[in-house]
Amino acid sequence: MSDSVPHAAKPLVLVIDDEPQIRRLLTLTLEANGYRVVTAERGQEGLVLAAQQAPALILLDLGLPDLPGTEILRRLREWTAVPVIILSVLDDETGKIAALDAGADDYVTKPFNSGELLARIRVALRHAEKKSEPPVFHTGHLVVDLASRRVTSGGQEVSLTATEYNLLRLFVRHAGKVLTHRQILREVWGPNAETQTHYLRVYLARLREKLERDPSQPELFVTEAGVGYRLVPVPEPA
Repeated sequence: MSDSVPHAAKPLVLVIDDEPQIRRLLTLTLEANGYRVVTAERGQEGLVLAAQQAPALILLDLGLPDLPGTEILRRLREWTAVPVIILSVLDDETGKIAALDAGADDYVTKPFNSGELLARIRVALRHAEKKSEPPVFHTGHLVVDLASRRVTSGGQEVSLTATEYNLLRLFVRHAGKVLTHRQILREVWGPNAETQTHYLRVYLARLREKLERDPSQPELFVTEAGVGYRLVPVPEPA
């Protein structure tokens, strides 16, 4: 039956698990039920494949050798809303809550029943957002790779502090929209910083210094007087 479905029309599932037997079992099960499968045995490899392959869903083992599963989830959620189902040998309430808080859509304990897992995959895909943020954002001479956290301006890589990057990422996620001072402060510095406008002035000046062609006449990060700031999508230079 599944052979009648065009290959490109089959949803792609990314399996990130360091156990070869689990990867093999999941590949056989998923392919027999109309899915395409790509696998990774380490977290960093999985993050790269997630950006390159744009899977419809990710099955993620928490016990990977290089990165904690919650860290992988956190990085994924910086740029994509792809459904993530956790596969774990741990069946403790605290671990489940931590994974769900980090951005997981569901949690399945190993050993799992294949029929139940397939049902959970179908549910997650139905609930999935139809469109995720693109992993690479372009505006003018600025390029922001949200998956790898690389920022380039005029073709040159730019080094940003963690706070500078978090501020830039917020602008990228809302490109073209006005962000109020209060909203920016709350998202980047937390709810207790909503009145600390000097934080915002200082860090906006730093972003302009590093990313604008002429910081004194910004074309990317423009001020909306009395309201906030906006990242302006501008044509790429000829």
